[in-house]
Amino acid sequence: MSEAIAPSLATALEQLVADDGAAVLVALDFDGVLAPLVDDPTASRMTAATRAAVDRLGAHVRGDGPADAGAAAGRARLAFVSGRDLEDLAQRSVPPVGAYLVGSHGAQTGHATTAGLDAVPFELTAEQADVLAELTAALDAAVVGRDGAWVQRKPSAAVLHTRTAGPADTAAAVEAADAAAARLGLDAMHGKDVVEIAVLHTTKGEALERLRTVVAQDAGASATRVLYAGDDTTDEKAFAVLGAGDVTIKVGPGETLAAHRVADSDAVAAVLDRITDLLAV
Repeated sequence: MSEAIAPSLATALEQLVADDGAAVLVALDFDGVLAPLVDDPTASRMTAATRAAVDRLGAHVRGDGPADAGAAAGRARLAFVSGRDLEDLAQRSVPPVGAYLVGSHGAQTGHATTAGLDAVPFELTAEQADVLAELTAALDAAVVGRDGAWVQRKPSAAVLHTRTAGPADTAAAVEAADAAAARLGLDAMHGKDVVEIAVLHTTKGEALERLRTVVAQDAGASATRVLYAGDDTTDEKAFAVLGAGDVTIKVGPGETLAAHRVADSDAVAAVLDRITDLLAV
C-alpha cells in the first residue's frame, strides 16, 4: 500500500507537472533517499519500493509508458545527484536509460544510455592532483589506530568515514581532517558520519542550476521546474538554490531549508509514483 502524501506536498506535485510548457526535472540524492543508510557504502541498494518507482518513472520519462501517457512525460527528466563517485553511483543506482547522473557533489556528470554510462571527461590539473595526494596522505594518517575510521578516495576528493568508529576516535579523526583542509586551503563538508574534502569547489546546488538549464534546452522548454529530495547537510546547498515553482523535500529528521518532509525511502517511492501518475494523465 502506498504511503500517504501530505496535502501540501500533493498540491506542490500537481503544480510541478502542470502542463504550461515548462520542463520538469526530478532530481534525487541516492544514499538516505532512495537507499537507506548502511555502514558499508558498497552494500547500499534501493529499497524494493524505490527501485520499482524509479523504473516506472524512468519508463514514462523516456516514452516507454502507455500510449496515452500524456504530453507532460516528454518534457520530464530524471537525475541522480550524489556525493558518490560517478561510476560508483551508476553501479549502485542502475539508472534508467536517459537519466542524468551527477557525482562527487557536482564535480562529475554523465548520462545513462543503452550502452551504459556516458561520462563527461574529467581530469585534475597537475597542481590539483598534488594537493589531492597531500590531502589523502593526511587523512590516511588521521585514521591510523582508530578502529572504524577509514578513508575513501574519489577522483577529486578524499572522504573520512566514521560511522562505525567510537566517539573519541571520531572526534580525533574529524579534528585532523579539518586541520588538513585548513592547511591546504580547502573546504571540509561535514555530512552524516563523513567529512569530505575536495580539491574542486562544487556543490549540489550549483549542479542543479546547471542541470536546470540543460534540461530546458534538451526538452525545448523556456524554463525548468525542479523537484529535489535529499537527506543530509550537503543537500541543503541544493535546497538553497531552489525557489518558487520548485519542490524541495527533506527525507528524515533534522533542520532543513526544504519546504516539505517525508519519513523515509518508501515515502519517497510514493512521491515518485504520484509524479508518474500525474505525468500519465
